[in-house]
Amino acid sequence: MAEPGEFTRRAMESGTLDLAQVEGLADLIDAETEGQRRQALRVFQGDLGGLVDGWRTKLIRAAALLEATIDFVDEDVPVDVYPEVSQLLNSVLVEIQKEADGVSIRERIRDGFEVALVGPPNAGKSTLLNKLAGRDAAMTSDIAGTTRDVIEVKLDLNGLPVTILDTAGLRTGADTLEEMGIERGQKRASLADIRVHLSPSGEFDAVQQTEGLDLFVQSKSDHGTKGGALSVSSVTGEGIDELLDKIISHLAGQMAHAGVATRQRHKVALQASHAMLRRTVASLEDDNLPVDLISEDLRQAIRRLDSLIGRIDVENLLDEIFSSFCIGK
Repeated sequence: MAEPGEFTRRAMESGTLDLAQVEGLADLIDAETEGQRRQALRVFQGDLGGLVDGWRTKLIRAAALLEATIDFVDEDVPVDVYPEVSQLLNSVLVEIQKEADGVSIRERIRDGFEVALVGPPNAGKSTLLNKLAGRDAAMTSDIAGTTRDVIEVKLDLNGLPVTILDTAGLRTGADTLEEMGIERGQKRASLADIRVHLSPSGEFDAVQQTEGLDLFVQSKSDHGTKGGALSVSSVTGEGIDELLDKIISHLAGQMAHAGVATRQRHKVALQASHAMLRRTVASLEDDNLPVDLISEDLRQAIRRLDSLIGRIDVENLLDEIFSSFCIGK
């Protein structure tokens, strides 16, 4: 019987797939939303490998120019190659930095965004969560402190994986268990991609409203509304669609800076290559450094990119990836 991932491993070993494409296939298998599928498909189709190949072509050209100066060290080289080498390296530096900066948001698309509902007790957080979930995911009552732990509901919002977090209401006089729930909720909320502040009165702390990725919502609008904040009612459904549209819009704004690389491993390799290229560019300005040392830094940068798509040092990583595959896939 074939081992998990055996056919895909053979495809990679024969050169049909690179390591990034294998990771893309793993993500495609695990994808639950259309956004996750689109992202995984781009990697599986070779978009990341294509980027790396383009950078590699430029860097090999730069390396060849440097090697030429070594070969003719005892002769007069008619052309100063350093300006072209520097131009090639700097163009790749800009592109690699942009790609590395976009990894975090791609990770969120793969693993899921988090939206935290925050506010005082009885602000309607749990009722809103149940409305969004379409079921009774959280217990509700008029008693302050009913929610004592973070409750999660997973949603598919316009193809994006989003987890809505219902957090314990902030108040004084809570018992020990409730205080632990409040503390845990505050920590999760601080790490969330968006915080939705709920207030039945529609009034909010001025400091809170300076946070760009936060939304401010007057809850329980069926009891009356106050101008200014978005108003929603979990009873009548008023404002729910508008709230979801705002959440989607906020997340789409974050995605504008996303690239193709999707994993922390990708980011580490990109940053390592970027660091070696920066050192190479700086070395070009030092007349006392021998060219062969400069060339070695450039070769190291190329090796870091090679590791990104699996040309070197991938055996242990492959075992980990394929362990999650179905038998033979």
